[in-house]
Amino acid sequence: MLRTLHLALNLNDPFEACIWAMALCAFWGMMCFSEVSVTSCSAFTTSKHLTRKDAHFSNDLDRKPYACLDLPSSKTAKLGEIQSVFLVPQEGLCLLEALQNLARVVPAGPDDLLFSWRDQHGIICPMVKAKAITHINSILSAHSWGTAFGHSFQIGGASFYLSQKVDPEIVHIAGCWWSLAYEAYIRAFEQVASCHLGGLLSQLVL
Repeated sequence: MLRTLHLALNLNDPFEACIWAMALCAFWGMMCFSEVSVTSCSAFTTSKHLTRKDAHFSNDLDRKPYACLDLPSSKTAKLGEIQSVFLVPQEGLCLLEALQNLARVVPAGPDDLLFSWRDQHGIICPMVKAKAITHINSILSAHSWGTAFGHSFQIGGASFYLSQKVDPEIVHIAGCWWSLAYEAYIRAFEQVASCHLGGLLSQLVL
């Protein structure tokens, strides 16, 4: 799905560069689309939505690059609590490159929405969720992928990590879930169930 989007989008176009960056962050960061977009341009507020100053780039203890998005507001965070999402490079579908490309194609101020684009008049426009989903679905439907919804990328990211045998606890922490509710809608659990649940009796010492 992500590769289909990548091939279809023009990353030098402000609107599509924004779509690409938010799609990758939602997938790899296991974020719902309401965390990377707004319901309307007038609904944007720095106290609830990600701004350019909320995105940070650094290196970890192994000197590997990562990005950190500090969410001012989230469904799984307490009122007034900042929740951080950590993002690392991914070969071929790198969200760090997508964020850097967005900054290049759509220069904006520190208090502008992180995922914003410039219209033909050069005006900064916050990315509206419905508009982004509609554009993504127009591409996916044309390639027989069906349609996406607000939690599709979050679910897809979690499912992918589990299918690649990432420890469920790591997925739990990285996805900033406070409960185990995410397990109820992870689509690829059947692909990894045997890895975590199978062969337990053979490990017992009789």
